[in-house]
Amino acid sequence: MSEIILKVDEIPQQHVGRGRAIIDPKIIEDNKWNTGQILELTYNKKTHVKLWPGNPEEYGTGIIKIDGMARQNIGAGIGDKISLKSVEAANAEQIVLSPTEKISAEGLQEYMTYNYLNHVFTTGDTLSLNTQMGGRVQFIVTSTKPSKPVIVTENTIFKLGTMTKSVDASVPRITYDELGGLKNEVQKIREMVELPMRHPELFDKIGVEAPKGVLLYGPPGTGKTLLAKAVAGETNAHFISLSGPEIMGKYYGESEEKIREIFNQAEENSPSIIFIDEIDSIAPKRDEVSGEVEKRIVSQLLTLMDGMKSRGKVVVIAATNRPDSIDPALRRPGRFDREIEIGIPDDEGRFEILSIHTRGMPIDEKVDLKQISKTTHGFVGADLEVLSKEAAMRSLRRILPEIDLDEDKISAEILQKIEITSEDFRDALKEVRPSALREVQVQIPNVSWDDVGGLDELKEELREAVEWPIKHKEAFDYVDVETPKGILLHGPPGTGKTLIAKALAKMTESNFISIKGPELLSKWVGESEKGVREIFRKARQAAPCIIFLDEVDALVPRRGSGGSESHVTESVVSQILTEIDGLEELHNVLIVGATNRLDIVDDALLRPGRFDRIIEVPNPDAKGRRNIFEIHTKKKPLASDVDIAKLVELTDGFSGAEIAAVANRAAIAALKKYVSGKAQNVKDIKISQQELVDAIDKVKPRKKEIPLAQSIK
Repeated sequence: MSEIILKVDEIPQQHVGRGRAIIDPKIIEDNKWNTGQILELTYNKKTHVKLWPGNPEEYGTGIIKIDGMARQNIGAGIGDKISLKSVEAANAEQIVLSPTEKISAEGLQEYMTYNYLNHVFTTGDTLSLNTQMGGRVQFIVTSTKPSKPVIVTENTIFKLGTMTKSVDASVPRITYDELGGLKNEVQKIREMVELPMRHPELFDKIGVEAPKGVLLYGPPGTGKTLLAKAVAGETNAHFISLSGPEIMGKYYGESEEKIREIFNQAEENSPSIIFIDEIDSIAPKRDEVSGEVEKRIVSQLLTLMDGMKSRGKVVVIAATNRPDSIDPALRRPGRFDREIEIGIPDDEGRFEILSIHTRGMPIDEKVDLKQISKTTHGFVGADLEVLSKEAAMRSLRRILPEIDLDEDKISAEILQKIEITSEDFRDALKEVRPSALREVQVQIPNVSWDDVGGLDELKEELREAVEWPIKHKEAFDYVDVETPKGILLHGPPGTGKTLIAKALAKMTESNFISIKGPELLSKWVGESEKGVREIFRKARQAAPCIIFLDEVDALVPRRGSGGSESHVTESVVSQILTEIDGLEELHNVLIVGATNRLDIVDDALLRPGRFDRIIEVPNPDAKGRRNIFEIHTKKKPLASDVDIAKLVELTDGFSGAEIAAVANRAAIAALKKYVSGKAQNVKDIKISQQELVDAIDKVKPRKKEIPLAQSIK
């Protein structure tokens, strides 16, 4: 049979680590292969995998999809052409694994049987196993019995061989399969780093120098370091990791010498990748640092990256979450040719990341990772990893009472019971918050529309403005409608403006940043404006997000109204105006303001494009008051004589807050009877109609001031 040549591509996440290859259905048809057929893949080395059927759309594409481990075992990268043929395999009697570092053999048999049952092993394969403490250990398959491709069965015996140094431990064995939600970024970095290293002739042909440096920037926890490690793992390049403080020396010129040594070492072992993590700590702006050492280090880096001497096949990848703190001389072509932003993942990216982190977990079938990914706005990869671990820990806590910790081994029955449920993920979500919003985060409020009495028209209008753009995005794009940027709620105190904003955040499942007007004002020049910028920056990162400005009149009063702090508030007003409607677009960020003094809010804020909808929240009508009474007396023990219709009549002109106060006062009056001994049992406490009427009289005098003020006018 003639050799079959196919092009390598990435395998979908659900097949990673299963020892499978998905190939073009035409090849399967031509060769009359069945699912589970053992295939021998050859490039620089050989390995064996099991056949898995591909999608009908891939018919005739000439593609084979394998995971990162199989790619490393044959020494091929994505896009390379490899040959394959079908072979026979025997059941494995014994497999000897040699670790690349010291490890005990305890638990190896159970772990390998549980995770690798029915997998095909070949002598010379490399495996990467996760340890209990979150680390990774690499093993080489040094021998198999019989000595041909073997399939792991329940009777296979695994033995630990002597430690081996045949694998370069400096190269991280991380593949692109470990990266979720970074498809475009991986594509860019492959073009710039992997392609020139694997096929320099391409760049020679077009007469272009290969890129020399890549700067990865973005919020902490988005996978910058992981991406650099994956590139090194996939290119089989020599990898040198450099963190800022370790190169600092106490003697003059020692730090620069350490950097030169690292670049020399990289050249000797080329192709190689130098990875500088947190580059802002060793290459800050020279104008802004006072230390001579930092300035010399920056100069040394500049000359090494773009000096008289050619660097050869050495690529420098740097990562930072503060790109603006780096010396500008580094950020030019020839040094860092490309800057790639590693942003906060969208819901599709979050689903991929969750699939990666829950890959080896015993998860209940009812767990809907798609749904979890939809509700974790603003979560970066590191947050989702912690979320998965937290859910796993909760499942462990359930079976801890059954475990005798003094025993050496925990029984298989108890281990089988461990299962991670949707409830575990729900509880973990209460603990883990998005790191992008840590400084300004408040919990998503636990207030629903049912807690807001009356105001039906207002609720409908808010649904149109807020819920529709998020839930019916395609329709909005098709009709070409711009979503509102801001909503201003105004009305008398106590009508429920803040409550509505909380219900809004709960309804849209958005992140919710609450700003109380005065807390942004600072006596230092420029500090207040910086606070405003920071809040909007975080909201953009964690979109969809609602910024709630309570008492907006304190933060954006009418400019030119005088006052000793007017210059501070005026610059804050200007900053907020430019943030809401400046050159930088706000996507999926809604500003909700609340005020009871619309007359003193700056006019520029009230135009369409800033606060598009200005909605009055009036005192409730009779139907609304009835609703509010029902909400506030729902859990209270009412006497049989309570007539809510009568109470609604007596509270004409009351706000929602005052009705809540009436219900509370009446409840305290009923409590008095119990405390003074008139009611013997707690269950006998009842709130009567008379107590509610008395409470209305006590709250009422404050309400009478408004008609009086109007008569003076």
